Amino acid sequence: MATAFSSDGEAALRRELCAAVAGAPRSDLDGFYEMGRAVAFVRDGGFRKVALQFPDELLADAVEVAGRMEAATGAEMYVLGDTTYGSCCVDEVAAEHVGAEAVLHYGPACLSPCRKLPVLHIFGQQPLDVGHCTEVFRELYPEQQSCVVVLYDVVYAHAMGELEQQLRSKYPNIIFSRLVCGDPPGLAVHGEERKFGRQFLVETAGGLQDYAMFYVGAEGLALTSFMLTWNCCPFSSFNPVTGCGRHETLNVNRALMRRLYLVERARDAGVVGILVGTLGVAGYLTVLQHLRELLCRAGKRSYTLAVGKPNPAKLANFLEVDVFVLVACAQNSLLDSSDFYRPVVTPYELELACNPAREWTGNYLTDFRDLLPGACAHVELPPAVPTTEAVLDVSLITGKMRATHLCDPLTSQLPPSTTLACRDQTRALAEISPAASFLESRSWRGLEQQLGQTPVSKAVQGRRGIAIAYEDEGCEQP
Repeated sequence: MATAFSSDGEAALRRELCAAVAGAPRSDLDGFYEMGRAVAFVRDGGFRKVALQFPDELLADAVEVAGRMEAATGAEMYVLGDTTYGSCCVDEVAAEHVGAEAVLHYGPACLSPCRKLPVLHIFGQQPLDVGHCTEVFRELYPEQQSCVVVLYDVVYAHAMGELEQQLRSKYPNIIFSRLVCGDPPGLAVHGEERKFGRQFLVETAGGLQDYAMFYVGAEGLALTSFMLTWNCCPFSSFNPVTGCGRHETLNVNRALMRRLYLVERARDAGVVGILVGTLGVAGYLTVLQHLRELLCRAGKRSYTLAVGKPNPAKLANFLEVDVFVLVACAQNSLLDSSDFYRPVVTPYELELACNPAREWTGNYLTDFRDLLPGACAHVELPPAVPTTEAVLDVSLITGKMRATHLCDPLTSQLPPSTTLACRDQTRALAEISPAASFLESRSWRGLEQQLGQTPVSKAVQGRRGIAIAYEDEGCEQP
């Protein structure tokens, strides 16, 4: 915990980019990266500049893939080597920097819909032992009348047709989810689930509660998000890398208790930092505005922060913030904030904390687009309540009284400061900002420029290396 807020950079300097463990053999690049489909996408769209987005584990093949694509299409290919946020999201910002007209996204993806550019997802066909997976499924579900929904990591989508053929004849009640890139057209029919880029139809009278979930893929954020969202269903999984299958024992209730504790922290917060965790997912600007309005009505200050990929060292710079809310895709929104100086919540958890009309129903939401007007889980903000009629409750953390009502948007604005100070000798007056006053009270505020007070000297060679271990350190005797 003590080292979470600083880093010597040694890990980043010594990190090696090895050939992708999950990558393709050099002789099978055309199959692994589906060159034919990618070439057809570029040609049919008439694109002349295309951005190729690779995750870190596939960057070793980026040069060769880009060269083959340029030779086959005649278009300019630009490799996006470092994503602005999570690699599962399409980085439209980096693509627009080079004037790209489309994006080829390689590797695992959250399948969040994009705002502007056409996107083709190429997941990479990771190997899956279908026969062994079938055996594990039969061991986990010996009853052939079992109702099971099959979910899977996108990198194994190519093998789902064969797996379905193996299981369909013995398990008549099995349902295979389908991948949907972008928003599916039309309205959802009764019993149809559309979440996380997956789509499946449940036709039983009891709905999804009658089904178990079988996940093909490694343990990670995607599986955790599935289990919290569909927490009424028992989960099992098969890891193609290890070849092991198991009934998932993640204590969902314990995880939800942890998330509800963060909701309580958000209720007590007076200053909230809104972290921009995506610039490409459709609707992120709308949810930012929605959160600002919600916090304003709840009588809380809010600051919008764009810091790239959040980490404890970055967020520890904002000491005045009590709680952060992360606006990101569904897979990256469940950030483990145990190492952070302040807790990080999701937009749904902030709504539970600040919107009196939203009640906890047992259904957990990780996709912030579900909260927007017109979405399936949108809840209108209730009208303002006069202060004299406000309902008070007691914080479960601090034990103090607090108000739970929403203020009128016009009266909830803090009154402007009337404190004036002399700015210079021309008698110009400037308003003192409360934030600036807070920064002035800090014991450390940065380097002092001391303009005109430092004598000019010749440039000399400085130290070499990193701050924790310069090359000339250790040579001098005490």
